[in-house]
Amino acid sequence: MKDSLRFPAASALAAALLLVGQRIWSQDLPLFDAHIHYNRAAWSTIDPRRALDILERAGIVRAIVSSTPDEGTRRLYELAPQRIVPFLRLYRDPADPGRWTTDTRLLEYMDRELQRGIYQGIGEVHLEAAQADGPVVRRAAELAGSRGLFLQVHTDDAGIRRLLELYPGVRLLWAHAGMTAGPQAVERLLERSPDLWVELALRRDVAPGGTLAPDWRALFMRFPDRFLVGTDTWVTSRWAEVEDEAAFTRRWLLQLPREVREKIAFGNGQRLSGAARIPPVD
Repeated sequence: MKDSLRFPAASALAAALLLVGQRIWSQDLPLFDAHIHYNRAAWSTIDPRRALDILERAGIVRAIVSSTPDEGTRRLYELAPQRIVPFLRLYRDPADPGRWTTDTRLLEYMDRELQRGIYQGIGEVHLEAAQADGPVVRRAAELAGSRGLFLQVHTDDAGIRRLLELYPGVRLLWAHAGMTAGPQAVERLLERSPDLWVELALRRDVAPGGTLAPDWRALFMRFPDRFLVGTDTWVTSRWAEVEDEAAFTRRWLLQLPREVREKIAFGNGQRLSGAARIPPVD
């Protein structure tokens, strides 16, 4: 009777110690978050210093930030230029995602804003495949290509295929891996173009219940240099979830070989943004 009680207790203790060990280790795995927004709706409740503190507590060493309007991005960048990688979003209000592709007023706005010299990309912007040749999309792709910027786009796999056809050589950062595109579809697109990078914000299907899905794992092993992680603070309430999202991301990253997980966790983002590489964790 005593042995039957002892062994389950020992197993529980071992599991608890393993979990604690993973938590301690994961706190030392820095993250580059490729999908943060600091939108106007958040300004009244989360001031810039608090937003930066949230990133700090989550172990997010750098973050791509784009905001509605772009002033939000600049507010964070002015306080922490080493932590914030600014992207020019082009949205002024919540209605812009549905109309920006043909809003020619944005042509002058893009040219003017990029003269600030702080932006490393354009986006995150939303479009459907049929909108990929809109006048503002064409200009954004032209500017991204000529200046070596990334174009971060929220679209499905058909939209990405169309962008790759229309704008060869432009570096694309695919938001959410298309939100619903499976690993096979993502793989085909990565095979098609070396200019496509993929970020995984909101893609819980990568690791259902925290366990890395085998088909996603195989894809990460094949293309370890082409993936980034992200959170997506698209509404203010998401700021309260940043730390939990970071913990979830680290949980499945720990299931990858060290070299691969470090690339996806922060190495690829650092390379994308041109920053010095973070020393590896011992």
